[in-house]
Amino acid sequence: MLTDAIREILQQPLVARVSTIGPDGYPHTVPVWYILDGDDLVFSSAEDTRKVKNIRANPKGAIAIGGDPQDEIGEAYTPGYLFQGDFTLAPDPGSAWIRRITLHYYRQDAERADRDVTAWGELYVVRFTIRKVIKVM
Repeated sequence: MLTDAIREILQQPLVARVSTIGPDGYPHTVPVWYILDGDDLVFSSAEDTRKVKNIRANPKGAIAIGGDPQDEIGEAYTPGYLFQGDFTLAPDPGSAWIRRITLHYYRQDAERADRDVTAWGELYVVRFTIRKVIKVM
């Protein structure tokens, strides 16, 4: 389902926009850092967040990535994709996943990543299994 071109985009340190379904039926969309793990997208979250509460109630959702200008005048851009699928939650003992994600965005600055991971404390791993890919830009 994920072409080489899509995988190349997903391996960049872009911001993902995660949409879950709130108790009122409306989407709840928030930006997150993520990494690609096989065919899944993985990010982390604290237990008391709205997105985790929404996922517990309804695991279906979407993630939008790309479609953003890469320069100040918008001439170059990353193609955009909307991924529909299902979320699962798991503990992250020792913060292994959040450290991997943080290192990806901090360009392997281990000292900075370790400092932030320690400050964030225990988080959940949120795994998103892609069911459908839609090119949006």
